[in-house]
Amino acid sequence: MTDLKLPTLDYAALAPILILFGASLLGVLVEAFLPRARRHPVQLVLSLLAVVAALVMVVLNADNRLVTAATAIAIDGPALFLQGAILVLAGISLLLIGERAVQRGGAFVAHAAVTVGSPEDARQAEKEGGLTEVYPLTLFAVSGMLLFVAANDLLTMFIALEAFSLPLYLLCALARRRRLLSQEAALKYFLLGSYASAFFLFGMALVYGFTVGAGDQGGGVDFLTIRDAVGNSSASSILLLAGLALLAIGLLFKIAAAPFHVWTPDVYQGAPTPITGFMAACTKVAAFGGLLRVLYVAFFGASWDFKPVLGVVAVLTMLVGAVLAVTQTDIKRLLAYSSVANAGYLLVGVLALSRDGLSSTMFYLVAYGFSVLAAFGVVTLVRDADGEATHLSRWAGLGRRSPLYAGLFTFVLLAFAGIPLTSGFTSKFAVFGAALDAGQSYLVIAGVLTSMILAFPYLRVVVMMWLSEPGESTPSVSLPGGLTAAALMIGVAATLVLGVVPTPLLDLANGAAEFVGR
Repeated sequence: MTDLKLPTLDYAALAPILILFGASLLGVLVEAFLPRARRHPVQLVLSLLAVVAALVMVVLNADNRLVTAATAIAIDGPALFLQGAILVLAGISLLLIGERAVQRGGAFVAHAAVTVGSPEDARQAEKEGGLTEVYPLTLFAVSGMLLFVAANDLLTMFIALEAFSLPLYLLCALARRRRLLSQEAALKYFLLGSYASAFFLFGMALVYGFTVGAGDQGGGVDFLTIRDAVGNSSASSILLLAGLALLAIGLLFKIAAAPFHVWTPDVYQGAPTPITGFMAACTKVAAFGGLLRVLYVAFFGASWDFKPVLGVVAVLTMLVGAVLAVTQTDIKRLLAYSSVANAGYLLVGVLALSRDGLSSTMFYLVAYGFSVLAAFGVVTLVRDADGEATHLSRWAGLGRRSPLYAGLFTFVLLAFAGIPLTSGFTSKFAVFGAALDAGQSYLVIAGVLTSMILAFPYLRVVVMMWLSEPGESTPSVSLPGGLTAAALMIGVAATLVLGVVPTPLLDLANGAAEFVGR
């Protein structure tokens, strides 16, 4: 009888994930045992404390470079940097999620099972407090993201993918108003996400089959085994390329790259706006973190095979995002296609396949996360009696009615357009520079041209806000509560600082741009 030998666990290295997972479970108990009136402040404080504690552990682990839980989890520079980015952005997202001053009960439905359009639905929309289950769901999602960027084999990566995807499917369906749109968005996201997960699983099976035929020691789905099989195997590469293609579909879906982006505008529009911001910032960091580890560690030896294909995907993503953003009449859908285009720019950095490409991509993820959270923070404030006013025609003359928040939104849009002295300019300059050094000139040319196209919808919004007269349909801008004001201040300040003084974060990203065991 063979003795079962359990893998050793470095609990200090795993502490950020364990803290958030434990806080998620504690949040479930709060929902079960605390009176409804006391749940919101307790859940908000618990969630913020858990995020801060996890961030402290990430900082304490800054010098760790190790593989733990057998070969399942890698704690290295990129993992720690991206975990820190996810936690910071998740903390800002929790401020938006926790806001209750802008509208009673916040952005979330009070009773998710109530029939849409019924008297009970109207009553909850006007008077009752929102669901507090959103806090443990958010923490579950964040803990899955932390595991995803540190996963060192495909099976752990798939488990982490589902761990952060399933809560997001639920969160998208919990909007207080326009609930049918919210539920439709959640259903689309769930169905398409399920297909993407299936592609990922099929890809994992094919890659395992390739590694089995690559040597005498059996197969595996850990990245070291895959890397050795890619570099040393004389077996047919059909299984490898087919498996990598299917894995890429699952990952490209999460980063909203074309042609796997079709869920993005509907989900961004229908989900509660704080959840939209959370997805735009944190999910993108996690998804690109997983993609970077897969390409830079496991399949780096096959770069000559996947670079041309992913290069076409990057160009298509930038083009689709830029062109379709021009046609949008809803501010959330415009920001959705902006997110698609930014995924293309991030792919430009990824495909440099160099240390500079890795560090510039990580910098871009952080800078974009701050900016997009600030943008959605402003969107939550522009509202009328029916809720948020997201149609672009309603924003005409907003600069005359509320110059402060119109000015903040203008600054964020200029950052998205890549105007100098904003983080958007520094980010694009960094990824384009890394791509040029790697000989990917065609990606840089495509990036510059699509950036020029994408500037048009941003400037159109700016012109509408400042050069149009306010009309009867122009909504007011609600005074933000303390939580939204803090989120806005952090997002805008980071967008400015990372544009004017980007060196500290660039140096930090460059110092962290080394995968363990590569």
